[in-house]
Amino acid sequence: MMSVKTRIRRDDEVIVIAGRDRGARGKVIRVLPAEGRVLVSKVNMIKRHTRQTQNSSGGIIEKEAPLAISNVQYFCPKCKTGVRLGVKALEDGRKVRTCRKCGEVLDR
Repeated sequence: MMSVKTRIRRDDEVIVIAGRDRGARGKVIRVLPAEGRVLVSKVNMIKRHTRQTQNSSGGIIEKEAPLAISNVQYFCPKCKTGVRLGVKALEDGRKVRTCRKCGEVLDR
């Protein structure tokens, strides 16, 4: 699969817009651009049955499963909703991400 270009980064607050966990908010743990997926904390939880090993006890472990990037949107703290992101060049030449609804600069 081709790598997906995304404006969502690690530690961004996102909201799930489709699927079983629609409406859930969480922080991005990891972005997987090669698969077009993101890991969001406490969202899309799955159970894994693990065997006991020397350094870990066995049992049922709950962990996050990757979500498709298309199913999450950046959560704008000013708009209090999920928004699309744009890119704007500042006077000093830096490129920053902006909210498409309110125009707020999201990168510091």
